[in-house]
Amino acid sequence: MSSVLDRATRAFPLWVLGASLGAVLWPPAFTWFSGPFITYGLGLIMLGMGLTLRVEDFTRVARYPSWVLVGIALQYTVMPASGWLLGRLFGLPAPLAVGLVLVACCPGGTASNVISYLARANVALSVTMTALSTLAAVVVTPTLTEALAGSRMNVDGWGLFIETIKVVIVPVALGAALNRYAPGFTRRATVVSPLIAVLLIAMIVASILGAGLARIVEGGLRLVGAVLSLHLSGFAFGYLISRVVSRDESVARTVSIEVGMQNSGLGAHLARSNFPPGLGVDVPSALSALTHCVYGSVLAALWQRFPPSADRSPRAPSNEGERAAAA
Repeated sequence: MSSVLDRATRAFPLWVLGASLGAVLWPPAFTWFSGPFITYGLGLIMLGMGLTLRVEDFTRVARYPSWVLVGIALQYTVMPASGWLLGRLFGLPAPLAVGLVLVACCPGGTASNVISYLARANVALSVTMTALSTLAAVVVTPTLTEALAGSRMNVDGWGLFIETIKVVIVPVALGAALNRYAPGFTRRATVVSPLIAVLLIAMIVASILGAGLARIVEGGLRLVGAVLSLHLSGFAFGYLISRVVSRDESVARTVSIEVGMQNSGLGAHLARSNFPPGLGVDVPSALSALTHCVYGSVLAALWQRFPPSADRSPRAPSNEGERAAAA
């Protein structure tokens, strides 16, 4: 049974692509999943991530702090700067430009751990980076969004801060507490939590995509080009800079995946919770989720065929691959 669930989880790009296509062909099939459903869905995703976290995940930083710090620094410099610059280069309308900046300022996506596992990258490093960038997002995401996008639209930094605490810190902390104090429940829950997270991500993406079709058509190739370029810059600069710093192929691949894959679900939720409805601030997040899933799956397939010839990084034991998938 677990092998079936694992295979279904690994196919998450297909789930996202299928749901997105369905949302384009028949939006009502997915647009009902909105409002509180997205809030609760994102909370469950973050809860699932919390269930996989232990104290050891954070003490790994002591083993390779420079790699983690470089990765998180790239996460919150390359992506936000790219989001701000691309919004101007492509001449996006203010709501779409703000939405692009917002998703660019989000932490690493939960799907990045799965992609790192499939790409035979450093799973322990991926889990650590995702966890720490998510915690840092409570302060960094609203601060950067307000600083970079405040001139285009009124950005409520405090509102973003409070909402990030509610949908990130609370469920992650609850999951980590259950892992610590209810190990039996955690073992049973983590059998199904990865697939649940994948299905919820697909539903969130499809819902926003279906509801924002008119805005996407209005943004046209400019919006698509900006989102494609945003994630391409994240994957590319994440790889190149970390490769120079770490001189380790496995680490470079892991950082590339972490920087290139944002928590687009969080971006969509923050956009819908803090900006007037109908503006389309959440639309770039929907396209972002679809884009980084496609990029990530292509890279995973490529890197599986060409494993690092000399991997000097500390490798995660096999059971951590299972734990990473649950994130």
